[in-house]
Amino acid sequence: MAVLLTEKTRILVQGITGKEGAFHTAQMLEYNTKAKVVGGVTPGKGGQHSEHGLPIFNSVKEAVKETQANASVIFVPAAFAADAIMEAVGAELELIVCITEGIPIRDMQQIYPLVKSSKSILIGPNCPGIISPGIGKMGIMPGFIHRPGSIGVISRSGTLTYEAVAQLTAEGLGQSTCIGIGGDPIIGLNHLEAVKILAEDPQTEGIVLIGEIGGTAEEEASEYIRQYVKKPVVGFVAGQTAPPGRRMGHAGAIISGGQGTAQSKMEAMARAGIHVVESPAEIGQTMKKVLDKQR
Repeated sequence: MAVLLTEKTRILVQGITGKEGAFHTAQMLEYNTKAKVVGGVTPGKGGQHSEHGLPIFNSVKEAVKETQANASVIFVPAAFAADAIMEAVGAELELIVCITEGIPIRDMQQIYPLVKSSKSILIGPNCPGIISPGIGKMGIMPGFIHRPGSIGVISRSGTLTYEAVAQLTAEGLGQSTCIGIGGDPIIGLNHLEAVKILAEDPQTEGIVLIGEIGGTAEEEASEYIRQYVKKPVVGFVAGQTAPPGRRMGHAGAIISGGQGTAQSKMEAMARAGIHVVESPAEIGQTMKKVLDKQR
């Protein structure tokens, strides 16, 4: 069963008239079968229609009133993205996905407490979004590699999300929901929260957990899995050859003082009973073997 993004999701696109927003709106309209894209938001262009024929509104609140939207995906420049997130939070949307990368950390520090105390769930920023195969997607994930099924995927890395999904599909394992949580230091939904959501979904049979060096989020999720999750989990940590203190791609991937290393995360996963793989090429086949043993 899909989580977060379901057949009841009605989506707004903040920044629908921009190049990225317009392109990915077209992709979402083509892929989505049950979730619906119902409009866009671009201040100053309210009353017009997008190139896709969707109504454009000046504000999220106005759009929600007219379309009954309950979710938003954000494609706006980094300088304005925090404001866009807070506008969606203020409209009490259930799900907000922020694709924008390069948002200043200070901006996220300021809005983070407000986001976490609201009714909204934020995915991102700097993420590929979320996809529930057979229902719809919010963001930039390539729909054609996904198949409906029972494996949940959680990942800090967009590219590794696609790799894991392609492997699962090749092994005949479809996906319930795939969540790209983003690689910035400050994000909305984290590994632990995403694990809890998928663990509670009765139709999610197994979970793929993909982490990166930096921070302690994977360790925290692993401890929760050790105590409470009975479903099989396959884990991978990117950055195994990264030297201490090196910034590796994502802004959140910084290691120091022996914490946040790939080794420490892999050891925490192994202690939790997670099936840890050393190469992303092993994710799909490992999940297939684990499930075959259980069935």
